[in-house]
Amino acid sequence: MENTNEMELIFDSSPVNEGLARVTVAAFCTQLNPTLEEVADLKTAVSEAVTNCIIHAYEGKVCKIRLTCRLAEKALWVDVEDQGVGISDIRQAMEPLFTTKPEKDRSGMGFTFMEAFMDEVKVESQVGKGTIVHMKKVIGR
Repeated sequence: MENTNEMELIFDSSPVNEGLARVTVAAFCTQLNPTLEEVADLKTAVSEAVTNCIIHAYEGKVCKIRLTCRLAEKALWVDVEDQGVGISDIRQAMEPLFTTKPEKDRSGMGFTFMEAFMDEVKVESQVGKGTIVHMKKVIGR
């Protein structure tokens, strides 16, 4: 029998809630007995995904972000979803150093960090409708 568990958190796209998202995912994944490094990796990836919603999807407006997590066996799936402006060219957006907000001192490394710290990252987006970042991390390899 597969050991599974799920949770969902909906919160405002305010910068103060980025920390809430990080610690929520960290607390949720403790069921898998992760290492400190695995927790740090998850927190960094979630931080980048949530920050993208705040900065890019909603362009500073306060709207809702949906964070869902699912555990199955030794894997954690994390989805970060917004209903913002969407991404017209996902491939370009995921290129290292690409940013649409250089005036805000954005480095263009958000997706690169997500890919470095997670085992899988997939992005779905529709212009004018929003974006979902799907991430997967296997715990305890």
